[in-house]
Amino acid sequence: MFVDRVYVPEELAPGPAQRDRWPFTLPCVTELLEKGLAFRRPVTFLVGDNGAGKSTLVEAIAESFKLDAYGGRLARVHGRPDPTKTPLGEVLRADTTAAGARMLAGPRKYKKGFFLRAETAFDMTENLGGVQGYWDEDTSAMSHGEGFLTMFQAMFDAPGFYVMDEPEAALSFTACLQLVGLMHHLGRTGAQVICATHSPILASTPGADIVEIGDHGFRRATWEELELVDHWRRYLADPHAYLRHIVAP
Repeated sequence: MFVDRVYVPEELAPGPAQRDRWPFTLPCVTELLEKGLAFRRPVTFLVGDNGAGKSTLVEAIAESFKLDAYGGRLARVHGRPDPTKTPLGEVLRADTTAAGARMLAGPRKYKKGFFLRAETAFDMTENLGGVQGYWDEDTSAMSHGEGFLTMFQAMFDAPGFYVMDEPEAALSFTACLQLVGLMHHLGRTGAQVICATHSPILASTPGADIVEIGDHGFRRATWEELELVDHWRRYLADPHAYLRHIVAP
């Protein structure tokens, strides 16, 4: 692993006025300010509803390891319209392992890190196919799902620090299973993966640590305990139980 924990140092903690503003009003960020977030396993999933703060956390975690919150490789910026850090990224710091410290201090060619966010990944598949250091295939001629898988296979090809924000956005059921296989392989071969997701398929990656985010802040959970999993099970068993509250007869 490359990062043991992320936290906000006391000297960088926001004052009372800042704490009344987003993102510091999010329960998960409030808890992060109080005690930080430790990483216990090579693969970690952040799971929660829209607006809970998953993306806010993974963006800042990426920045704490010198990845660009806009998406991309370690120490590289490609077309980001606003080079400033996110508000949480400005103050969040990473406790790196010895391997993480060596990577950050070493030459660029040995730095293996990538932040994938769904909103900008589509642009990457359109523009980075054939660019040296990325992938040879013309992903602009592929479907979004095919392009995403090509990107994953090319960029997550060695032990490194990989952060993903909802990578399932363009993936089918079978493509999600392929990504599970890739993340499991990465975790077993020296990489560290931190992924925010709505997908019960991705969250089922064997051996992964799952952090559920919500009004409670954040807490560890097993896959079977997740509200996400419970809702999908109930919906697939009886869609009408949900749809009768949504669709007029």
